[in-house]
Amino acid sequence: MRKRNESVTVEHERAAAAPAPLDKGCSLRHSLRLPAADTGMKRPLGRRHGLWFRLRRLIIWLLGVYIAIPFLVKLCPAIQAKLVFLNFVRVPYFIDLKRPQDQGLNHTCNYYLQPEEDVTIGVWHTVPAALWKNARGKDQLWFEDALGSSHPVILYLHGNAGTRGGDHRVELYKVLSSLGYHVVTFDYRGWGDSVGSPSERGMTYDALHVFDWIKARSGDNPVYIWGHSLGTGVATNLVRRLCERETPPEALILESPFTNIREEARSHPFSIYRYFPGFDWFFLDPITTSGIKFANDENVKYISCSLLILHAEDDPVVPFHLGKKLYNIAATSRSFRDYKVQFVPFHTDLGYRHKYIYRSPELPRILREFLGIPEHEHHH
Repeated sequence: MRKRNESVTVEHERAAAAPAPLDKGCSLRHSLRLPAADTGMKRPLGRRHGLWFRLRRLIIWLLGVYIAIPFLVKLCPAIQAKLVFLNFVRVPYFIDLKRPQDQGLNHTCNYYLQPEEDVTIGVWHTVPAALWKNARGKDQLWFEDALGSSHPVILYLHGNAGTRGGDHRVELYKVLSSLGYHVVTFDYRGWGDSVGSPSERGMTYDALHVFDWIKARSGDNPVYIWGHSLGTGVATNLVRRLCERETPPEALILESPFTNIREEARSHPFSIYRYFPGFDWFFLDPITTSGIKFANDENVKYISCSLLILHAEDDPVVPFHLGKKLYNIAATSRSFRDYKVQFVPFHTDLGYRHKYIYRSPELPRILREFLGIPEHEHHH
């Protein structure tokens, strides 16, 4: 009886110690359900936390770069000079500047001139439409002699970036050639296939060298100077110097001009730092330190020849108001007292923007009325 009672007691204790099957089942279901619910909640929270952490790191990094750039530009003014010239941007790519005929200029000759030792510049000379047929297959000497024919000459000074083979530039050469003008253009030192380091002084000297080269061959034919965008700064530098030595051109044409490089940089729509504290000190002073001024507003006070300014109201690069401001300065300058000064705006609806004024059907009339009618004018 004692053994039986002891066995019963042991079994009872075991039964009491072990959970009931139902309780065990419930306990298992409960233990399986809770970890699953915890994992499901932790994964989205973890993902959101990781995404926010990465986004925060990116924002901090971008903010650091944004703040560091002004100090980098201030410490290395050459960076700002590169951004002004953009001579390293060669558009269109993969064109052979020795072959202007590849750009549809079958009546154009490629030259190379040497303004200074260790400096070589590439030049294109497009003859007037009346000479197109005769020009095919001719050598450089024939083209040089052709400058002495009874046709006026336009020296075209292009803006920053690209080369003398830029699409909108080529289209303008064609328009001017069809109107009866020789067109001579070139790449400044450091642009295109021209050799040398870019600088405002160097660009101006290159232009002076080409002008003198033209005058030595063009006889008494009129020579006009046409500058576009940054090229307007080169143009006014050049013409001021020509006027000071009493050999001015017959007229100066400025397309999409600015007043000076500091105002242009401050007004440029891509200048994301214009409201940055100390913008002038960080960004504009390094330009001046690099010897870059392009002071059109000062130059026009010393220019004595006819002046035509062309500017599109929707110009996104050089704001229209800068071209208008330059005109107002020139129009009241004593140096233009005996010369024509004209400003021609192009309405926003026309969509000519910064470099498409050549498309205007009014351009031939504007030039004809301002410059006069070239002999042997050709119409398509």
